[in-house]
Amino acid sequence: MLIKKPHAWQMAENEVTSEAHYKNRRQFLRAMGIAATGSVAVTGFPGMALGLTAKAKAVRDLDYKTTEYDPGEDQTSFQAVTSYNNFYEFGTAKSDPADYAHEMTTDPWSITVEGHCGNGGQFALEDVIDFSSLEERIYRHRCVEAWSMVIPWLGVPLASVLQKFGPTAEAKYVQFETYANRDEMWGLSRPVLNWPYVEGLRMDEAMHPLAFMSVGLYGKELLNQNGAPLRLVVPWKYGFKGIKSIIAIRFVSDMPRTSWNESNAREYGFYSNVNPSVQHPRWSQSTERRIGEFFRRDTLMFNGYEEEVASLYRGMDLSRYF
Repeated sequence: MLIKKPHAWQMAENEVTSEAHYKNRRQFLRAMGIAATGSVAVTGFPGMALGLTAKAKAVRDLDYKTTEYDPGEDQTSFQAVTSYNNFYEFGTAKSDPADYAHEMTTDPWSITVEGHCGNGGQFALEDVIDFSSLEERIYRHRCVEAWSMVIPWLGVPLASVLQKFGPTAEAKYVQFETYANRDEMWGLSRPVLNWPYVEGLRMDEAMHPLAFMSVGLYGKELLNQNGAPLRLVVPWKYGFKGIKSIIAIRFVSDMPRTSWNESNAREYGFYSNVNPSVQHPRWSQSTERRIGEFFRRDTLMFNGYEEEVASLYRGMDLSRYF
C-alpha cells in the first residue's frame, strides 16, 4: 500500500472543489478577465481606494495544465490582482501601474543572457519559455508592506528556464533586470531607486521546485501592470523579489546588487524571506491583511512554505540574513 504524505501547501482531498463547480468558477473568472475594464469596490485593507479600474489590453487565453500547487485558500479577485500593484516604474501609487503600464511595449520581447553559462546571448521570449508546457500554480503572495494575495499564476519552473543556458560551476547567483524605457515608463523620471530595477537569487534558491517564471495569471497572459510578458515568482519571499518585465538574466559568482537592498540595506535584505518574527524597522511583519478580507491574519514562516524551503537556510541566522 502506497501512503503519500501531502505537502504542507496542499489542500486535503475533502476540500477539493468538484469538477462541475471548478469549471463553472473558471468560466466566471474568465468572464471577469474580459471585464477587466470595469470598476470594483474593494474594502478591508490599507491604502486601497474604492472603485479602482484596470485598463485592459488585448490578452489571449493560454493553454496550461493544473497542478497540485494550491494552498486551498480563496483566490484574490482578478480585479484586485490587476488593479492593486507595486511597479514603481509607472508611479508609486497602487493604481498607477494599471493606469499607465499599457504604454509599455511588450511585443516583440527579447531577453539577454550572460555571465557564467555555456549558452548566453539574446533570445526571443518563445525561446526562453516553452508555451506548450505551461502550468498553473496557485501561490500565496506576501508583500513586505504587510498585505497579501492568493494568485493563480501560469508559467514554467524557473529551473527549466535556467538549465537551457547551461550555468557553470562558477554561477553561484543569478541576477535579473527589468525593462526600463523613459519614453514608456514615466516613473523612471523619479529617483525612487537606482534604475533599472534588479533582483537576484542564490542558485540553489533559483533551482528550487517552487521558484517559478510566470507569463500569465487567471488563465490569460500577464497584463503589463503584473509584469508582462515575463516575471519571477518566489512564493516564500516578499513580493518585491518577484521582479517584473525581465529583459536580462546574469549568472554571477558573487552576490549581485539588488535594488531595494542597495537603496536601504537596513530595511531590505538580499534574502527577504517572509519571517513573521523579524519586523520591518517601521512595522511588524507578524500579521498581514489579505486583500479583500477585513480582519488581519497571522503571517506564516516562509509564507507557509517552510516545510519545502527551510533546508535552504539551515545554519543561517535568519534575523541577520533577512
